[in-house]
Amino acid sequence: MHTGSCLCGTIQYEIDGPLGPIIYCHCSRCRKANGAAFSAVSQVATADLRIVKGEEALRGFDNGKGVHRMFCGHCGSPLFSKRDAMPDIRRLRIGTLDTPIKGKVSAHIFVDSKAEWDEICGDAPRYAEFP
Repeated sequence: MHTGSCLCGTIQYEIDGPLGPIIYCHCSRCRKANGAAFSAVSQVATADLRIVKGEEALRGFDNGKGVHRMFCGHCGSPLFSKRDAMPDIRRLRIGTLDTPIKGKVSAHIFVDSKAEWDEICGDAPRYAEFP
């Protein structure tokens, strides 16, 4: 089991199942949503992700195309995203995990739109868009 929380601790969650591969997404939307060069995400099953504290503080941003970015309404921490087309999957922002994980980045995606000031390091595969 994994646990995680937002920056202020208002929202806490548990994951009862496995984490998927760790992906670094370099698209402009993820950069804006996270205020960083990329977002670090891992897919988890919707059924395995439970908000155990602070669900009333959970807020979402709908991009109008069926993608919802969920965050803490108090501190703004991005927690996960969900897609209408993929109701059984959540894309967890792994920086919000409180438990350690052993995985390493498995891929960089949308590298053709990465920030010009960012240098991608490591030998994980790189994809121009979504593979």
